[in-house]
Amino acid sequence: MFWPMFAVAMGFLGVAVLGVLAVRVFLEARRLGEQVADSARRISRAAEDLERASARAADAVDAL
Repeated sequence: MFWPMFAVAMGFLGVAVLGVLAVRVFLEARRLGEQVADSARRISRAAEDLERASARAADAVDAL
């Protein structure tokens, strides 16, 4: 009777460990998604700044 109970306990423990790991993976994936979104916003802002600067530089060259 000991071995079947031991096997059930080990099975439950294995499922519990897999559940904890799944939660950790989910949280890290969500954090990575937030970082990617933040990076995309920063890149977009930098591209807009570059467009404005290039327009001003073109105007300055035209004025010459």
